[in-house]
Amino acid sequence: MKFYPLTFTPILKDRIWGGTKLKTYLNKPIVSETTGESWEISTVPGDISVVSNGVLKGKNINEIIDLYPEEILGKSVIARFGKQFPLLFKFIDAKEDLSIQLHPNDALAKERHNSFGKTEMWYVMQADESARLVVGFKKDSNQQEYLAHLENKNLIDLLNEYPVSKGDVFFLETGTIHAIGAGVVVAEIQQTSDVTYRIYDWDRVDANGNGRELHTELALDAINYQTTPSKIDYEEEANKSAAIVDCPYFVTNIIALQETFIWKRTKQAFTVFMCTNGQFEMIVNGEILRYRMGDTILIPACIENLTVKGKATLLEISI
Repeated sequence: MKFYPLTFTPILKDRIWGGTKLKTYLNKPIVSETTGESWEISTVPGDISVVSNGVLKGKNINEIIDLYPEEILGKSVIARFGKQFPLLFKFIDAKEDLSIQLHPNDALAKERHNSFGKTEMWYVMQADESARLVVGFKKDSNQQEYLAHLENKNLIDLLNEYPVSKGDVFFLETGTIHAIGAGVVVAEIQQTSDVTYRIYDWDRVDANGNGRELHTELALDAINYQTTPSKIDYEEEANKSAAIVDCPYFVTNIIALQETFIWKRTKQAFTVFMCTNGQFEMIVNGEILRYRMGDTILIPACIENLTVKGKATLLEISI
């Protein structure tokens, strides 16, 4: 088997807060005016990504991992997770505010949902004027204060609202209250989990006058009531891999590609590239593969090096 960079068919999610930027901005084949998410690489049950290129086209990611576990995942990933792909990659378009929500940690998620927790990060790809993100408490709080503000529908008064622009990065540990605000497109990297505790949804209702389910009780002992630094400062360097986030669940670097970058594997684990701007090509095994903004590429662990050429911004994610 001659291994190569893998792409997958996007799994598109209709959301009450979604819009059309996944098509107009990222060229995704959306079919509704309220498409909120494109799941780029997923092994969440019911949403298993399918390979869209090369000789493995048509096989899903679990099938290829089962056939070639060490070649795809790498020895270090298998030692930690077995044959389970541990990350979920998304692009998100918020035409309206997302609900205010949080995610449980590994222990709670395992106990209640037989799932990983959901540590995640956002890279802002596009932001309208006055767009913002809601992340964490302004000051240390407690359950009593939180519940009082929630009942009075002024929870937002306790929370940080960050004005954002292209290139901003936020890291969200489990338990952090957060919401993506209207007018923002983000690349999201997270643990493989779809467990969300929705605590406030801006009192909006659907066409039948029904609000979405809230998870008030479940959230109480999952919330981190302490302030946590979330916005990440980083520096880009042309044609080099620069660190952004390094946590126990994933490592994300940024490559400001201007000309040519010789990429070399540094660990026995798969790598994922998310293209957040521009276009580029990879040369691997003598073959030229072309990509553009909005593409997400899985580099199997057995590929040791490749040449990357073009003008683009790439997120480089590994375990």
